Amino acid sequence: MSNSLSIAQPRKRALLWLWPLMWGTLLLLSVVAMSAAEPLFRWIEPDARQVIYDRADFYVLLGRHLLVVGIAALVTVVVGVSAGIVVTRERGSDFLPLVGQLASLGQTFPPVAVLALAVPVLGFGTLPIIVALMLYGMLPIVRNTLAGLQEVDIDIKTAAHAMGMTPTQTLRYVELPLAAPVILAGIRTSVTINIATAALGATVGASNLGDPIISGIVNGNMAYVVQGALTIALLALTVDSLFEVLQQPLRSRLSAA
Repeated sequence: MSNSLSIAQPRKRALLWLWPLMWGTLLLLSVVAMSAAEPLFRWIEPDARQVIYDRADFYVLLGRHLLVVGIAALVTVVVGVSAGIVVTRERGSDFLPLVGQLASLGQTFPPVAVLALAVPVLGFGTLPIIVALMLYGMLPIVRNTLAGLQEVDIDIKTAAHAMGMTPTQTLRYVELPLAAPVILAGIRTSVTINIATAALGATVGASNLGDPIISGIVNGNMAYVVQGALTIALLALTVDSLFEVLQQPLRSRLSAA
């Protein structure tokens, strides 16, 4: 029985990697060999003079897209998780409703409206879209951090305290590991949503995978729109499946515990 389980575990982990490898391969093909699909895009836009977007290489646009989403995700995770930890401590509990409302406020404003308000202050370019992504991606992270930490059984924390752990040690070695799957799910949601939302940056001069979409809309060329949307979708699927690979061992570990 134990042998069969030991064989099943590596096989299960290998299958988990199948999806990110598949989506990642398709993403790689889309950014380096988009021109090979010209007959397909010619079918979409038979009357267009040009059907392959070539104002910038797709791998360059992908890199810029990842940079914007990555910076926004890093700041949002640090701020969101830290805020969730602070307000679930005894000294910060009075601010819990305020933090929840502020995080929700970020998603009540459409990203387009945030960009319109940010551009006069921050100017055109990358910074406005980073600010918009931070505001838009904060809610899932804060909400899941609060949910994950608040769901840790009080008896477990009491036992940790009885063992001589300090509050900081209890947070580090007990609460955060138990809350990690829920927190990671919030980060996963935030990042996946922002991969699509980041395309709006092309409207304010932040060059990324939104460029073909905006150019296609302006010029009435649906082939451009499909190329940009397809690449963004493949990127989102790749990143989402990578998060699943990260989450599954955490879930299995907690189930075993």
